[in-house]
Amino acid sequence: MSIGTLQVIGLGPGDPELITLKAARLLAAATVIAYFAKRGRRGHARSIADALIPPNAEQIRLEYPFTTEVAVTDRRYITGMAEFYADCAERIARRLDSGRDVGLLCEGDPFFYGSSVALLDRLGRTYQSVVIPGVTGMSGCWTRAGIPMTQGDDVMTIVPGTLDAASLDARLAGSDAVVIMKVGRNLPKIRAALRRAGRADIAVYVERGTMSDERIWPLTDTERLHDRAPYFAMVLVPGRRQRR
Repeated sequence: MSIGTLQVIGLGPGDPELITLKAARLLAAATVIAYFAKRGRRGHARSIADALIPPNAEQIRLEYPFTTEVAVTDRRYITGMAEFYADCAERIARRLDSGRDVGLLCEGDPFFYGSSVALLDRLGRTYQSVVIPGVTGMSGCWTRAGIPMTQGDDVMTIVPGTLDAASLDARLAGSDAVVIMKVGRNLPKIRAALRRAGRADIAVYVERGTMSDERIWPLTDTERLHDRAPYFAMVLVPGRRQRR
C-alpha cells in the first residue's frame, strides 16, 4: 500500500480571496483535512477555507489544550503542548499510513510562526510532505493599512510583543521598520516602548487585517481597547519612507 503525503496548506491572513491558486486546487481535491482550533472556536484556518472544502472530506479537528491560560514558560505548558502535538501527529499518521493524503490547514504562511511546524518536525522525516506558502498576516495588514513599510536599505525587524521592556527598546532602536506581533495583553507595554523610542505617533494598530471585522487605528487611539488586544492584532512601525 502506498503512503499518503502530508500537505501543509498556507491560507493567507483571513480574506478567502487571498488563498493561492495552488492551495485552492489542493483543497478542492482533499479527502482528509486537519486543522487547529481553540476550545469553543471553529478555527481560523478552517473558516478561511470553508467554501473550498469538499462536503465529503474527512475533517480532523486538532483542539489546543490551552492557549493563553498557561504561561509559555510554565512547565505545564511545555509538557502539555508536547503531548498535544504528539497526539496530533499520531492521528494524522494513521491516515497517511492508510494511503490517504492529509491537508493540514494553516492561516498565514506555514513557516512563519505556524503551529504546523510542530507537526512537520514529528512527521516530516517519515512521510513525504509538501508545504504551500501563503500570504503572511503582516503583509495583509500593512497592505490594508496602506503603509509602505520599507524602502531602499531600510532594515525591518519582526518583534514579539511578549519581549520584556528592555528587549523591546533595543529592537526598536536598531531597526527602521518594525512589525510587532503577539500584541494581546502586551499592548500597554508596546505603547510605552514606542513612546520611549519617539515612534508612537507613526505607529499603526491593525486588528484582524483583511477580515470582515478588521479595525485599523493610529496606535495613539488604542486607549479605547482597555489595554488588551485580540490574538489577530499587530502594530506596524514604517521605516524611513524616503522619497525615491
